[in-house]
Amino acid sequence: MKFAFAFAVSLLIGTGMASAEMRAPSGPVVLTVSGAITQTNASGVAKFDLDMLEALASRKTTTKTPWTEGTPTFEGPLGSALLEAVGASGQVLVVTALNDYSAEIPVEDFKKWPVILATKRDGERMPIRDKGPLFVIYPFDVDESLYSEIYFNRSVWQVKSIEVR
Repeated sequence: MKFAFAFAVSLLIGTGMASAEMRAPSGPVVLTVSGAITQTNASGVAKFDLDMLEALASRKTTTKTPWTEGTPTFEGPLGSALLEAVGASGQVLVVTALNDYSAEIPVEDFKKWPVILATKRDGERMPIRDKGPLFVIYPFDVDESLYSEIYFNRSVWQVKSIEVR
């Protein structure tokens, strides 16, 4: 009986460990996460396609921004869900855009507020020519103190990579 119990527990633990492994992207890679992470699916990095990102816990944010007209609805994975998925342990994120613009974002921002990596605006995936495929959107709809230059500068669009430091 003890052996059967121990065997069952070992199967559950083994299954849990296997399911914790990150799968490889099946579509085009839109985000590469590197640095202080424990979960990878390539040589020391975690690569994501849009489907992988959209499978993470997400949020919709309907808000005005300095870069758009009206109050569009942005949708995408929570930054905190991404950090959890890669096992991030750093204090700062260096978020880099396709044009090599980069901004440092404190990890605390992703823990304190429901910041998203928007993949959609008004229900449609965002193309590169229109700030896609990923756009860091702060919850300006939740806390109007975020509507400031500090957070505007951290709102990187056309995100291609995040380094956890």
